[in-house]
Amino acid sequence: MKKSMKFGIAAAIVAMVAAPMVPAAASAAPSPTGIEHGKGAAHGVGHAVGRGVGHGKQPHAAPTKTGPTSIAYVEVNNDELSNVGRYTLANGANAFDVAIIFASNINWDGTKAVLSNNDKVQATLDDAATQIRPLQAKGIKVSLSILGNHQGAGIANFPTQAAAEDFASQVSATVTKYGLDGVDLDDEYSDYGTNGTPQPNQQSIGWLISALRADMPGKLISFYDIGPASSALSTSSSAIGSQLDYAWNPYYGSYSAPSIPGLSKSALSAAAVDIQNTPQATAVSLAERTKADGYGVFMTYNLPGGDESAYVSSFTAVLYGQAATYR
Repeated sequence: MKKSMKFGIAAAIVAMVAAPMVPAAASAAPSPTGIEHGKGAAHGVGHAVGRGVGHGKQPHAAPTKTGPTSIAYVEVNNDELSNVGRYTLANGANAFDVAIIFASNINWDGTKAVLSNNDKVQATLDDAATQIRPLQAKGIKVSLSILGNHQGAGIANFPTQAAAEDFASQVSATVTKYGLDGVDLDDEYSDYGTNGTPQPNQQSIGWLISALRADMPGKLISFYDIGPASSALSTSSSAIGSQLDYAWNPYYGSYSAPSIPGLSKSALSAAAVDIQNTPQATAVSLAERTKADGYGVFMTYNLPGGDESAYVSSFTAVLYGQAATYR
């Protein structure tokens, strides 16, 4: 089992928050292979997010909130996804709107890209009755993050449209099998060129997004804005970007909105918070800027087990005017 830990920015965080762009030295977070990972996001306002509802029980009408959609990545190698559902606001609304399983991998089998899960990710999917369905019953969407695994395969180097469509069919089959609400795309740790794989190209990420949207018309597709795929999307047609639901800044402790044609502020998170590493004061500042600037998403990563309601409340009080409790 490969271990995944994300490490945000520690030292120059306060200075970074004051700046509108991410400095070149900013780092992203660690992957399920033991290296550092990148970004994430959500779209819309309040707890009603995305294009569709997952399989299983229809969610009960939950108390509502007004403000950005909140995202929670969970490193399931270390913590349980179900913990996301234990945080509620004072009025009973969910503190988090989208829970993301971090993470599945894109492997290379010698001829093509294949979707692969480590033991912990697979266990989370297999235990959907306790890890996924209770969240969905509360109205929380559950997505699966997908990123590279140092084998040369990734979201930015599909050599043909057919190759992208083949991988998209693997992803959509997994979403259907486990009753998920969508996927999150992350262009990290692919090590393009390894095992004789091709280098990134401009069309790959667009082919994949279009294929996923065709296969999953009622599901979420989000983008962790990093890597060659980020560069390609920044200059792509708005017809590609508009097929995404969300995109977010990948550099924890910083504030910088993705620039993707076809996505408006309502679909973007300029803020990136690593709950275990970003200072609480920085999280508060990022929440204040998110609200003041009108962004529709607030992305967090690394929600641990146990009660972190004091930290979570620090930003929910800003975003929604309510503290969070842990139940």
